[in-house]
Amino acid sequence: MYEQSINDPVPFWTPIAKQFHWEEPWTTLHASNFDRNAGPVSIKWFDGAKTNICYNCLDRHVLNGHGDRVAFFWFGNEPADARTVTYSQMLERVQRFANVLKALGIKKGDTVAIYMPMIVDLVVAMLACARIGAPHSIIFGGFSAEALSERIMDARSSVLVTADGAFRGTKFIDLKSIADTAMEKCKTRGFEVTHCVVSLNSGDKAPHSVNMVQGRDQFFHELEATAELECPALWVDAEDILFLLYTSGSTGRPKGVVHTHGGYMVWTATTFKYTFDYHPSDVYFCTADIGWITGHSYIAYGPLLNCATSVMFEGIPTYPEADRYWAIVEKYKVNSFYTAPTAIRSLQRFGEEMPKRHDLSSLRVLGSVGEPINPEAWIWYHDVIGNKRASVVDTYWQTETGGHVITPLPGCTPMKPGSASLPMFGIVPAILDKAGEELSGKAEGYLVIKQSWPGQMRTVFGNHERFELTYFSQFSGAYCTGDGAHRDEHGYSWITGRTDDVITVSGHRMGTAELESAMTTHPDVAESAIVGVPHEIKGEGIHAYVITNPGVETDVSKEKELKMHIRQEIGAFATPDVIHFTSGLPKTRSGKIMRRILRKIAHYEEDSLGDISTLADPSVVQELIDSRPKLQ
Repeated sequence: MYEQSINDPVPFWTPIAKQFHWEEPWTTLHASNFDRNAGPVSIKWFDGAKTNICYNCLDRHVLNGHGDRVAFFWFGNEPADARTVTYSQMLERVQRFANVLKALGIKKGDTVAIYMPMIVDLVVAMLACARIGAPHSIIFGGFSAEALSERIMDARSSVLVTADGAFRGTKFIDLKSIADTAMEKCKTRGFEVTHCVVSLNSGDKAPHSVNMVQGRDQFFHELEATAELECPALWVDAEDILFLLYTSGSTGRPKGVVHTHGGYMVWTATTFKYTFDYHPSDVYFCTADIGWITGHSYIAYGPLLNCATSVMFEGIPTYPEADRYWAIVEKYKVNSFYTAPTAIRSLQRFGEEMPKRHDLSSLRVLGSVGEPINPEAWIWYHDVIGNKRASVVDTYWQTETGGHVITPLPGCTPMKPGSASLPMFGIVPAILDKAGEELSGKAEGYLVIKQSWPGQMRTVFGNHERFELTYFSQFSGAYCTGDGAHRDEHGYSWITGRTDDVITVSGHRMGTAELESAMTTHPDVAESAIVGVPHEIKGEGIHAYVITNPGVETDVSKEKELKMHIRQEIGAFATPDVIHFTSGLPKTRSGKIMRRILRKIAHYEEDSLGDISTLADPSVVQELIDSRPKLQ
């Protein structure tokens, strides 16, 4: 199948795509240009076809007699808070909410911002957008008001769908208050959110009543209850925008990654089916948040396109005890489980007692996502959770790729702990050196992909030039992943980390420039430089070098203040692990910060700093070494 997918893609993808409903057939299955010298970069799949991904997720299955099949077993923060929703129920709710959006003035092409916790209303909202051809822009519920407002304005979203709040363990997240602040920030900058739809998720459990602004805010359940029941799916072009999802890059401003109805639909459905060896009677559980691409592809679209039954979980793995995941696996006899290395490492600390409380014998496939999994965590996952029987699929992919691009296939691919292994159908990876020369055999270098695939992003929202510069300017004629990789003698890929200034903390990808920009908005900060450091739980931690303005006290209280500032500007997940106050940074005479040196110092590798004679002030290096705080 793989050989056919790369050598003869038309007969490979045609029967796969024909499993879905196309109101009109495509005229061209695939056409793309990766070479900027030959004209604008362009990617098209199933061009000329008309379809709708929402119809394929819901209507198609109900019409085929699967309306009573469970779409989601939903679990809230409290173990007793659980409910079940079928495909027929989802279809009815999505149609009603699609009519709500239309009544609020949303039409084809208008973007809708969604800022919600992991509740069924979130999936209802995103599918309702897709149903009427309105691109959704889902913003992770951990983002701050500032980050939320940036994304609302960039997408020009006049409607925001949010919730009153959510509990994570015993902590209440006041989403509506954050949303109110964000909408106010938008207004002061000349953009107004005209409608805010609020889901009552926390209700009387919340510490205070929800603030509702008259004329702007309305409750989700009230609008849904009075909406018309039927809303036919709008047939859209395969290349029409399905959603935009903001991701950090090596420049400060987040970029809106654009995915389309046709190609993304075929890709996410196919990768879900094969990576998790999905069968119709299976139960699947992905622990991600829909605010990130993993949740888009492998909680919402991929499973629903396969008429799968999924577990959707709002809580955290350690509340009320650290066996929450394993209790859910046992209760629903989960067959495929998909989580991040950060979660695996954090649960590994509790030992084998917690998982051994539960019958995990139903597990057949164990997935890993977000960052390379270290071999020690892989082995614990395989041995303790999978009882040495389940296949571990260590999936490598990105927001930009739409779905898995390098991954083992369970039962097919011999497993190597820590390796992403072999390419998915249609993916032609290559390893290049700095000069752009392709390396053969066992090699290490820059990971690129040479051919287009259906789920590939099409552009950066509103900025195609940035799309070309980010992904196609470094190496002509290939998609540059921004990651380094090592290929072993068996052709297996081992991801070695980012080659640009991007760090991954607990699976959250952040540009160092974005973090530095946020830090320097504090009035006491003159300059900042951010690097990633190894962290045994999160994979990478954040080491922030900070130069304060003259006269500022650099004490523990200032450290706490700066950490809180980052939480407010971006979100709690971006909080630095180390604030390293300094009077200077290692710079060349032209003023360029030598980040290589900062990384070495943060990593305690000052014995291999290399030549520092080109620095404008080499003495700053010793100051940084002497003033280095310990990573707790």
